[in-house]
Amino acid sequence: MRDDIARGEIGPTGRGLASAFRADPVPQGIRSPQPAAQYRMPAEWERHDATWLAWPHHEPDWPGKLGPIPWVYAEIVRALHRYERVEILCHDETVREAAEQALAAHGVHQDGYRLHLAPNDRVWVRDSGPSAVLDDDGRVVWLNWAFNAWAKYDNYARDAEIGRVFERVTRIPRVEPMRPDRPDQRLVLEGGGIEVNGQGLLLVTEEWLLSDVQVRNPGMTREDYERAFRDWLGIRQTIWLGEGCVGDDTHGHVDDIARFVSPDTVVLAYEEDPADENHRRMADNLRRLELAGAARGALRVVKVPFPRAVEMNGERLPASYANFYVGNGVVLVPTFNDRNDRLALNAIAEAMPDHDVIGIHAVDLVWGLGTLHCLSQQQPAPQRRGGA
Repeated sequence: MRDDIARGEIGPTGRGLASAFRADPVPQGIRSPQPAAQYRMPAEWERHDATWLAWPHHEPDWPGKLGPIPWVYAEIVRALHRYERVEILCHDETVREAAEQALAAHGVHQDGYRLHLAPNDRVWVRDSGPSAVLDDDGRVVWLNWAFNAWAKYDNYARDAEIGRVFERVTRIPRVEPMRPDRPDQRLVLEGGGIEVNGQGLLLVTEEWLLSDVQVRNPGMTREDYERAFRDWLGIRQTIWLGEGCVGDDTHGHVDDIARFVSPDTVVLAYEEDPADENHRRMADNLRRLELAGAARGALRVVKVPFPRAVEMNGERLPASYANFYVGNGVVLVPTFNDRNDRLALNAIAEAMPDHDVIGIHAVDLVWGLGTLHCLSQQQPAPQRRGGA
């Protein structure tokens, strides 16, 4: 997630390859301080109908390195489309044509993806896009959090509207959660900051929501957030970790450091070298997981290493194997041309034996300050009451 220059509007989002947007009314969503039904956020490994991406297009997001990034995206789609449909947002017609050419060059079958014209500022749909939950009848609902570009950047007007595109394309209802302490204000959250096991546990960091840097919801307390998680995501226990990894400009997203891979198993990125700042941070997070149940056997922690520090132009980047994405029977894992790539891939494969584990080269990608999980958003499949 990098800053970029302000741009003029590209035009209406009224034209898409998968849906005829132009004739549709603009979805308004429902603003609500509390959900009308009981919601549950499913775990990422539960069945998907699709995965959402946005095709890269703006050079300042990868300063001096935009050239190879579309090819990385094409490789992501090539790996993923064999397992589930991929929905791809394209900033304009030029971007759409470039995406189509890159995907064809990588042998991606046209039946495996759909392209949609939708102007956007950045491509990190994990955060700008809505998060999906299931209601008490197993129907999917989009939770369209307010988005303010990680309380850091000024140009995000188009990204703030991405939830409407998801609603138009999918015909899935969209709800705009309001703050529990101030019902007249929308709740600002990002999907990369929340990690659930689908059975009532949630991982989140204090650095993201409780520090005085990049404040998303001024005045909200720990108790307010836990209430919001309970009401909107069906969370019975919020596990507060401390800090995220070095180089994370979101200021503490959990998806770079700790991920559920089963209802009782957490993959934790862990730095063994005490001279590396990530060691102090992850040792603290390990202690917190132990206090939350790992020491009693209620949780199992699988440690994966960090790659050696990835730097560019003197800047430490948030390179982490924990930023993997789980699809239908597949896990895409970022790799960094590092000897720890093999250790991380093996550890994740052992933790998720029913999934194919595929490494995606991410050294160029992480120059944008995010990798596979940051750029993707799952659309879960509806579930019958009582199970999938």
